[in-house]
Amino acid sequence: MRTRTAAAALLLACTLTACGNTSEPAAPKSTVKASAPEQEVDCSDTSLSQADWMEHCSEVDGSGTGGDGGPSTDLPFGKAYAWPDGLEVTVVEAKVFTDWDEYEEPDPKATEFRIRLKVDNKSETSVDLSELSIMVDGATNGGTASSGSFTKGSAPLEGRIASGVSAVKTDDNALEKRYGKDIVVTVQRATDDGFEVFPEFTGTIK
Repeated sequence: MRTRTAAAALLLACTLTACGNTSEPAAPKSTVKASAPEQEVDCSDTSLSQADWMEHCSEVDGSGTGGDGGPSTDLPFGKAYAWPDGLEVTVVEAKVFTDWDEYEEPDPKATEFRIRLKVDNKSETSVDLSELSIMVDGATNGGTASSGSFTKGSAPLEGRIASGVSAVKTDDNALEKRYGKDIVVTVQRATDDGFEVFPEFTGTIK
């Protein structure tokens, strides 16, 4: 009798605990909230505010220009970049300069070159080209180019460009030969509109 009583007690205890529970615990409720649908922004809309353009358009990966959601860095020479007002710039080339004036002479320790910058004014108003400036850095192992102005064929960034007009301007530089010929060209723009994105073009001095 003792043996049967102990067995019955053990069976009762097992029934009251988890011994006989074969059901699986309920899955925890998800704490992830459904994300709200992202608002679509037309980055080519010239009436888009600077704040909205910076948030949605300035650093978005893509194959277009800055104005339609493309990147603003690592742009190859020949690729255009557009600010939200429609002003578009393209570094056409960087070429070693050899057409010296009789009063000029090359620096044997530096690579002296001329950058050709295409400016296409697709905005609705004229643009002062003095808003633009160019900075050149070596892309291999550092170095910053010094700016200058070679006499022959010079077309500096100055004056105004009318709406719907494009022009090719020049910017002359010298980079120490130890820094190589691969360069990064940054086009800076200073305006009352406060455009904070300065496109960077990468290429090689030919």
